[in-house]
Amino acid sequence: MSRYRHLAAFALITVAALGLTACGSGDPADAGPAAQAEPAGAKGKIPTTDVVSAVRKDEAAAALLPKDVRESGTLTIASSVGNPPGAIYLADGRTVAGQDIDFADAVAKVLGLKLKRQVAAFEVILPALDSGKYDLGTGNFGVTDERRKTIDFVTYINDGQGFAVREDSKLGKVTDLTQLCGLKVATGAGTTFEATLEKNKGRCAEAGKKAYSVQTYSEQGALWISLQQGRSDVVMSTINGLRYAVAQQPGLRFLNEFHRLDVGFAFKKGTPLAPAFQAAVNDLKKDGTYDRILAKWGTGESAIASSQISPPEHK
Repeated sequence: MSRYRHLAAFALITVAALGLTACGSGDPADAGPAAQAEPAGAKGKIPTTDVVSAVRKDEAAAALLPKDVRESGTLTIASSVGNPPGAIYLADGRTVAGQDIDFADAVAKVLGLKLKRQVAAFEVILPALDSGKYDLGTGNFGVTDERRKTIDFVTYINDGQGFAVREDSKLGKVTDLTQLCGLKVATGAGTTFEATLEKNKGRCAEAGKKAYSVQTYSEQGALWISLQQGRSDVVMSTINGLRYAVAQQPGLRFLNEFHRLDVGFAFKKGTPLAPAFQAAVNDLKKDGTYDRILAKWGTGESAIASSQISPPEHK
């Protein structure tokens, strides 16, 4: 199969999976990590090692939950699905798996909670937290100073921003966004990448160069198709997501990390849930579950020393 056909096959598989997000909520019972998996793309299979079921409740961490939450025993979580290794659908089209899923499920077990998981588009989750539609959200949400104004975070990994191109691209390591001037940059809608690109677009004119164009996509599959078909020149996305994509399909090249960000569970500003979730993540670090989750998804470089509540953005 040619390089472009491989890329198209991977992207179309992703589009098919992402199209299912419009169906609404998934059954939390189907979101376990031990489900049978099929190939994630051009290579390999989605890992299915069970790293959650052995997790036990920590009474001290659970005691930090508000009384009404302890009594109900449930929380509603919104999960953005479709950007592996964070979250992806398995072959049945309804079971979700991924690093975000494992961390959320493991924290819930530490706190003695049941999660009612609803699948939602990345760009709608943070605004919906303020309305009370969801109690928390996951979607590889990077902690930025701008987001901290309206959202509380409890960190569990460190990821960040990076770039990928086709193998035939002449673009090298990106250390300054003016290197993108004149290019078509594809990225996810409503992301920190879009905000970073839009904020710095004017720097090209200041440097006497043609501005880069920002092309946003709600679906990762459409983003990769745009790169494959030459409608975009470079992709800006999560470091872990780019490395996963490059490993799964031929003809792509990961350029470099650009800016590291802590990633966390997202909550409404002022949430009383943050201390309990912080304690739960740190509990997972102590019992080894934390490292097992990272090892399962090949993201060991994303480990953090300890969970924090809404830390300042890395500069």
